[in-house]
Amino acid sequence: MVRLYRTGEVAKRLGVSTMTIRRWVKSGKIKAHKIGKEYRIPESEVLRLLEGKLPDKVVIYARVSSRDQKEDLERQVEHLKNYCSSKGYQVVKVITDISSGLNENRKGLKQLFKLVESGEVGKVVITYRDRLTRFGFKYLENYFNSHGVEIEVIFDDEEKTEKELVEDLIAIVTSFAGKLYGMRSHRKKRLIEAVKNALRDD
Repeated sequence: MVRLYRTGEVAKRLGVSTMTIRRWVKSGKIKAHKIGKEYRIPESEVLRLLEGKLPDKVVIYARVSSRDQKEDLERQVEHLKNYCSSKGYQVVKVITDISSGLNENRKGLKQLFKLVESGEVGKVVITYRDRLTRFGFKYLENYFNSHGVEIEVIFDDEEKTEKELVEDLIAIVTSFAGKLYGMRSHRKKRLIEAVKNALRDD
């Protein structure tokens, strides 16, 4: 007798979300039987997918805030590559950004989202959480998980340098002032300059 599993059970065994399993069933990636309104997946399909999971296909993501940190970016990438190699991961893409972690329009970040949404990777590997985003990491993690992608963070949160904290503050003020006065407003420019001067005086 063929053993059938619920989508939730299969999701747990494969380490993805139930939503991902349902999407795979609809796209034909997994063969399933429809019983009433629910799907049941044969054990043979579960075993087939488990065998095909290794090695994990991963994308490396590294970021620094400014161009004078380019050497740090290279070290970050090298460390991530070595880590993935030691874990037996298959690195399918290396994505880097030179931009503030508060910038939502990073070129590399957009590229990462496309890979996650396309289902081409199963894992994103980063050194620290704030390399991906300064705020709202949990939201990103939940979104990636909903597409069957795990975020693997190598280290615990690092202490931000004074320079990075200043850059974050200026980025927040710039965004706030732009919304308040308009992106090209002189009042916006004056406010940003005033904040920069105050930080220099400290």
